Amino acid sequence: MSLYERYVLPHVINLACGTRVVEAFRRQVVPRASGQVLEVGMGTGINLPLYNAKNVEFVWGLEPAIGMREKARKRVQASPVDVRWLDLPGEQIPLPDNSVDTVLLTFTLCTITDWQAALAQMHRVLKPQGKLIFCEHGLAPDQPVQRWQHRLNSLWGACAGGCNLNRDTEQCLQHGGFKITELHQQYAEATPKFAGFVSWGEAVKQ
Repeated sequence: MSLYERYVLPHVINLACGTRVVEAFRRQVVPRASGQVLEVGMGTGINLPLYNAKNVEFVWGLEPAIGMREKARKRVQASPVDVRWLDLPGEQIPLPDNSVDTVLLTFTLCTITDWQAALAQMHRVLKPQGKLIFCEHGLAPDQPVQRWQHRLNSLWGACAGGCNLNRDTEQCLQHGGFKITELHQQYAEATPKFAGFVSWGEAVKQ
């Protein structure tokens, strides 16, 4: 891990993902989590204040980056939610089959290299009656915006921890064996369109 990845990138991502606009999207989904929760890509713990603690038994926080977990320490200590860290990549979730009530994805799917394997693992650990709650940015519906997303994707990813601008959230979830039961989509306010098309809602196992 480079010095940039350990010490600089966590601050950059924390600032970018903690804006008023982004927090408004998070507030649409995080309070819905209940029971035993798996948060994939917990990062700096930015979602912790948004959980409805009385509905959550505990949260498995999947975050392989040491710098992110270090940055999250104060939020974890201050949170009424019990957080249990998992430090393996999202492609390898060390939990039993059908053991999680809620899987939470917020601005994470775009950064996972092997998203197919990661979603297969989320599908495996989610209970049959459980739900996957998501809020992700990705491929826009408008072709002019898409062209910019494709052009900028490599450069953007190099600066933003492997984030992909042009990943199709809806298609990825369906490919991963999930049925989307609720879907909302819009461009985020005060955000460049190439990075601001957001999809959020809920999905269940097919």
